[in-house]
Amino acid sequence: MRSLAFLTAGALAAPALAACSSEDPAGKPLAGQDIAPAARSQVADGGTLRWAVDAVPETLNTFQADADATTSRIAQAVLPSMYRLNERGRPEINPDYLESAEVVDTEPRQVVLYKLHQQAVWSDGREIGAADFAAQWRALSGKDTAYWTARNAGYDRIERIERGANDLEVKVTFARPYADWQSLFSPLYPKEVMGTPDSFNDGARKKLKVTAGPFTVQEVDHKDDEVTLARNPRWWGDPVKLSEIVLRAVPREERAAALAAGTIDLAEIDAPVARRIALAAGPGGTGAARQGGDRNTDDPKAPSPSADPSGSDGSTADGSTADGSTGDGSAGDGSAGDGSVADGSVADGSVADEESGGARAGGSQSAADATRALRGFEVRKSLEPAYTQLALNGADGPLADERVRRAVARALDREELAKAVLKPLGLPAEPVGSHLALSGQAAYADSSGALGGQDTDEAQALLADAGWVPGGPVKKQKKENAAGPEGEPAEGNSTDDGTYIVGEDNKGRTDAELEEAEEYRRQLAQDGKQHHQGGGAPGAYAPKGTAAPAGAPAGPLAKDGRPLTLRFVLPSGPGSRALHTVADRISRMLERLGIHIETRKVPEESYFKDHIASGEYDLALYSWPASAFPATDARPIYAKPVPAADGSLTVEQNYTRVGTDQVDQLFDQAVATLDQEESRDLVRKADARIWAAAGSIPLYQRPQLIAARKNLANTGAFGFATPVYEDMGFLKKGAGRAAGPSAS
Repeated sequence: MRSLAFLTAGALAAPALAACSSEDPAGKPLAGQDIAPAARSQVADGGTLRWAVDAVPETLNTFQADADATTSRIAQAVLPSMYRLNERGRPEINPDYLESAEVVDTEPRQVVLYKLHQQAVWSDGREIGAADFAAQWRALSGKDTAYWTARNAGYDRIERIERGANDLEVKVTFARPYADWQSLFSPLYPKEVMGTPDSFNDGARKKLKVTAGPFTVQEVDHKDDEVTLARNPRWWGDPVKLSEIVLRAVPREERAAALAAGTIDLAEIDAPVARRIALAAGPGGTGAARQGGDRNTDDPKAPSPSADPSGSDGSTADGSTADGSTGDGSAGDGSAGDGSVADGSVADGSVADEESGGARAGGSQSAADATRALRGFEVRKSLEPAYTQLALNGADGPLADERVRRAVARALDREELAKAVLKPLGLPAEPVGSHLALSGQAAYADSSGALGGQDTDEAQALLADAGWVPGGPVKKQKKENAAGPEGEPAEGNSTDDGTYIVGEDNKGRTDAELEEAEEYRRQLAQDGKQHHQGGGAPGAYAPKGTAAPAGAPAGPLAKDGRPLTLRFVLPSGPGSRALHTVADRISRMLERLGIHIETRKVPEESYFKDHIASGEYDLALYSWPASAFPATDARPIYAKPVPAADGSLTVEQNYTRVGTDQVDQLFDQAVATLDQEESRDLVRKADARIWAAAGSIPLYQRPQLIAARKNLANTGAFGFATPVYEDMGFLKKGAGRAAGPSAS
């Protein structure tokens, strides 16, 4: 399963490919960090950072199934990690714990030798050593089912772990070659946690007695919904600047109010809140979102899809993001959110009036006061190491035919979709070219050519070849549930089953949906891509009053008397408005081909579990984090489903149900190849074949917007890089910031 805990957003460990006769296909990150960097000498000693998170975690053990983004954030601050990610998302040795780590033998077995930092000790004074490595291997190897582990990838390839020439050396021997060995032991738990099933299963859920990071876990308070981290008095690295970090659970919709009230200092936010902060700063003020870099995505379990909250999607259950993020600073997804770009509404129900520069909430003075209270904050922005995709369920129905999936993909203008989300935020709006890595990561290459770009003629030809022709006779169809068994009607939709169809757009739409539609039209005008031309044809999911573009088919596509209808399932709620904007545009693009779209909005909390994971959809939007180790972490997402004894499909994390034997073989070869350049090439070949199968279409890298108090330094939108917790703090009076890093 994909490990999101520490190295979620990286690339394979090797240095970048040498540019022999051609440019490195990995490229550069599209955006860099935005963390207000400052020299440590300019940061004050002391202070408490109050950091908003989605929830107080149920466990502090990142290797358990119910670990979440906050679990990972805590682990980063209090536990050892042998490797951390740099700004390009590439693993590098963490010098606070390791002096070196290298493969010292490959025959007859792969052997890795770790040389530990001489001062590295647990908070109880014991040296970090081979016993800790061995305990973690045994717990995560999968051999002892008494350990309730969420994953064992990599650990199941280890044959033995032993002390080296001295107590500072750890020798790890592998039974099978493992290319992604640098993904292991990050985080590393003490043997007191990993040593027995009882201590693993229960001992580290509510407390961590022994740690070895710049901070320790002082208190987990479920009553007040906060976790307090305090300085580790035995920390041997650079002195910690902050006295405490308080991770406070604040729902996304309440963060604007919490910032205005001064109860938090740092929070991931959505686009409407970012606009309020910009308004508070006034013309030319520093409150406006700045061009930054990327961001750190953490999620302990498998790579979870997400429905992003940060300005791009909405949250889902299961650690996934319905398109959005993974948790709380992580990918909305898992956690959710949709830093909607097409919505001017704000958390308190007011609407940011971007034309007049004021806040309108029925003339509410309190809204204006709240906006002024945000003057002490600024928005630090970047791109998450996660991307939003359109998933096409290939299990059954029309999309079981690869020609129909490819036609849907060829109908999409991915550049337009990326611009719709990212351009209004001032972020680079380039479509993602890989399922397995993001621009700048070592394994990245744009393999979208294996499928082809937007081409309406080719899409129509593919549909015709599959037997779907325009204007054919259509039998009256029995009404079916558009989104699964529960069948709750979507709020504000015009039909009893929750679908909304052009031609019925005056029925039952809420004020919020009308406002959303109006903002959508403004976005079209800003992009210079006004599609609202005459000649509408009923059948497309779209805002009120929207007509199909000129040239739309005279009638729906049909085959054997049945229309070509696809169920587009989306999460509802204010955190998913950006997803709705993207879905509107996708629906419009498909409607031009004569494909009828039934859009169903379902509760965010059930979106992933009851619809995506269970296969109750045709089209869906959700996100995956990019991994530092795609050969290991991405395989379950794209593995070919295997029939179970009861006739069901075992899909692992492949929720599109589309896979091939060849892709599986390429992953298996890549993870077993110790030549890092060859391993990357195999990953890229696998990606090209994933594109060709058209089970999922990467769209855009997700935005990350962070509200930060202006005097906070060395924190914000982290990009690919792992946060350095000991450097975070408040600037001394009169101190200035260092120049920001480039995205090179």
